[in-house]
Amino acid sequence: MTRAVDAVRGGSGTIDVVVLAASTASGSPTPECDVIIGLPNVNSCTTDVLTATQDASNAQVNTDVRNAEFVYFAGGNQCNYVHWKGTPLQASVQSVVNKGGGVGGGSAGHHVNSAIVYDACTASTDSATALANPYDRSITFTTGMFNWPNYADTINDSHFVTRDRMGRTMAFVARAIKDGLTTGGKAWGVGVEEGGSLFIDNNGLATLYGQDAYVVLGDHQPEQAASGKPLTYSNYKIWRISPGATYDFKNRPTCGYYTRSVTNGVADSNLYAGTPVC
Repeated sequence: MTRAVDAVRGGSGTIDVVVLAASTASGSPTPECDVIIGLPNVNSCTTDVLTATQDASNAQVNTDVRNAEFVYFAGGNQCNYVHWKGTPLQASVQSVVNKGGGVGGGSAGHHVNSAIVYDACTASTDSATALANPYDRSITFTTGMFNWPNYADTINDSHFVTRDRMGRTMAFVARAIKDGLTTGGKAWGVGVEEGGSLFIDNNGLATLYGQDAYVVLGDHQPEQAASGKPLTYSNYKIWRISPGATYDFKNRPTCGYYTRSVTNGVADSNLYAGTPVC
């Protein structure tokens, strides 16, 4: 967040931050702002809690967002956030980036900032379920929420290694390609481990802080992705990004990856590490 503040302010002045949440956190009602307000060069931090879809049309909330230089989506349930699609709030958040500000989020807030959002509106899925049936009722997507520069055709995932979510991200990528949700027949899953932060600058260059992250590329149609059938997909290209390393989303790399496959719902072993093939 400190890196984001510095990038947005451009070396001078201070910025105002708005945290958007769909439920009140336990303990402090403003846990994100409690931290953010103590960072250098932050002038203010406001938490707006929206418990109903119609709150996204609230005039004060939209004024808060439009006056801010950074919008942070809190954790929780991303299904609440995708319900803001088509509301004044969606346009207000977009306006912050359009004027040179920034946007981000943690957990559910990370999910909602990808081009293709795993929305979890029917249920939350896990890797075993998704690989056994990539069309399980627990796997639903929202598109057209936000389309950030240099971040097209992405599907974010969170708590990545701790909750063993590589398998479900593989299924998400296959579904996105099979269902035509991407612009060029490719999809990039972006999984960030707990304690990790992926900062992406205006030129699309991502720098990782804290813990590992993974980029999972599917670049062809799945061999099998159908309702009620286990997934088969060969040769996902996986980049493991370590803290301090970068990944260029504007000029996406064609080397530095290792490969893993899924056959009849069973993924290769050792999904989270491998020797780069080039």
